[in-house]
Amino acid sequence: MTRPFLTAQWKHLLFLNYAADRSLVQRFVPAGTELDLLDGVALVSVVAFRFLDTRLIGVPVPLHRDFDEVNLRAYVRRKEGGVWQRGVVFVREFVPRPAIAWTARLAYNEPYRAVRMRHRIDVDAAQGGSLAYEWRLGGKWQSISARVHGAPTPIDPESGVGFITEHYVGYTPQRSGRTVAYDVSHARWNVWAASEATLSCDVAATYGSEWSEVLRVPPVSAFLCDGSPVQISFPRTLAL
Repeated sequence: MTRPFLTAQWKHLLFLNYAADRSLVQRFVPAGTELDLLDGVALVSVVAFRFLDTRLIGVPVPLHRDFDEVNLRAYVRRKEGGVWQRGVVFVREFVPRPAIAWTARLAYNEPYRAVRMRHRIDVDAAQGGSLAYEWRLGGKWQSISARVHGAPTPIDPESGVGFITEHYVGYTPQRSGRTVAYDVSHARWNVWAASEATLSCDVAATYGSEWSEVLRVPPVSAFLCDGSPVQISFPRTLAL
């Protein structure tokens, strides 16, 4: 990667994963990409994590270095030079500061929204623990939470966890009908299987009523990743 647009530490990434109808997810697939399926299933994930030591073009922004994000994402792919590039597309992303949301919308046209947020993380690298991320909508706190046990283990890239975590491109539809892509670079993470994984939120208010049926049931899988430094490239427009 050349000089990145953004660098940060991503920490304590909690994934709750759900099977969704292909026709629903297809509505969010950007031009020039296609659904990426796991064993024929279209997955979506609610992901919550910490952004730490965030820098834009190498420069830390006061009061905007450390914050939470919660997003809903789906999995897509695109063939470039005969090689599949696996990536994600976001349905909605929440952060706690308007300037962060504004920058992401301006640079990438990402569907960010600023809301009040808070977290509770009590996880030991050897013993596990519990964590919760919360955001406030409609005068009520919404949350995603889980518990993990023991120490994390390396991710098997051939596993379902590997499929979900190893999508290294973000694809974003533009108002023009084109698609912007950006590369995300990070080391392979370690992972805990999560128990007591719960999404407690007004799904319609958070993501839209079309997602209510998908997200009202228990997730098909849930896990927590330890995280790592990340680099995110400047956006590029795809040739369709």
